[in-house]
Amino acid sequence: MNIYMTSGTPEFMETIKKKHSNEELFLLYGVGNTILIHETTGKSIFQVPQKYEILESHGKFSGTGFFVLQHIPVSDEGRPIFEFQYTKLTSTVENEPGFIALRVLKPLKMDTYIILTEWTGPSSFDIWKKSISLNFDHITDKQHIFTSPPHVATYRSKEEA
Repeated sequence: MNIYMTSGTPEFMETIKKKHSNEELFLLYGVGNTILIHETTGKSIFQVPQKYEILESHGKFSGTGFFVLQHIPVSDEGRPIFEFQYTKLTSTVENEPGFIALRVLKPLKMDTYIILTEWTGPSSFDIWKKSISLNFDHITDKQHIFTSPPHVATYRSKEEA
């Protein structure tokens, strides 16, 4: 199973979603950015998508929650270390209040992995993040697996007025 992502204006992303209503598409609104996610075993409907292999999956996206994308740039040498340490997250999240779904995504043409989670709201994610110390800094100093600092982007499933 793969996830494809593309970004654009809210109006254009909404047009694509409506045109392909038979596909698993999730439209996410962020601050200054709108992305469309396509989860499929087939080919992407996007012309120029970012493509990711799903390494770990738990739950089903509702498309109505709060989404967190943790972008983690990993060196070629660091990929096995990252995949070993960060593809067993289901047990840390599946019983958390407010948790909906998790995907650990491996990039196929770039260096940035994504841990994608959906929550009922931002406070649920914050509680989980603190409870498991999902902090990548402790690896960097010892194993030098990151090519640049990880960062987090948050999105909502509905555009805020």
